[in-house]
Amino acid sequence: MLFDPGNFSHGFEGTTGLSAILITHQHPDHADTARLPALVDANPQAALYADPQTAAQLGDPWRAVHVGDEFTIGHLTIRGVGGRHAVIHPEIPVIDNISYLVGDGDHPARLMHPGDALFTPGEPVDVLATPAAAPWMKISEAVDYLRAVAPTHAVPIHQAIIDPSARGIFYGRLSEMTDTDFQVLPEESATTF
Repeated sequence: MLFDPGNFSHGFEGTTGLSAILITHQHPDHADTARLPALVDANPQAALYADPQTAAQLGDPWRAVHVGDEFTIGHLTIRGVGGRHAVIHPEIPVIDNISYLVGDGDHPARLMHPGDALFTPGEPVDVLATPAAAPWMKISEAVDYLRAVAPTHAVPIHQAIIDPSARGIFYGRLSEMTDTDFQVLPEESATTF
């Protein structure tokens, strides 16, 4: 399963054997429309899911995921929650952004990938792929969001937009100011919690 293959992402080119590709919203750092066709062609068995606006833009065979939708991928249950991107500026229209709660037999919210939403699910989350920094985000928003969701573990998304020399400041605050086990994953490595 692959979330948000965007234009800042790398390493997914040539990937095969995916069970699903899930997109939270249409921004190019979450959905690289130039590289998506090759990824889909390399994974004809993959189920393709996206928020309603992105699914409409991409067309068949992409399936729109609405708030409240639930589906399975293998032994995992995926629920669509949230529905809206975080406000970037009051004058910029807010777009669709579906957040995904991934559960297994032991935990209904083993993983949450919110994309660029600051949606709080109101239930315990084990691992949160958190928007720790974004061009539209203040560090106070990242800290408050992490506190509100209060996952056991969190990993950042949007790493590419932060200069590597500044990541310690951003990520240090998330570790210092929350009770969450916040970990920065090594690039292009698998990690198990």
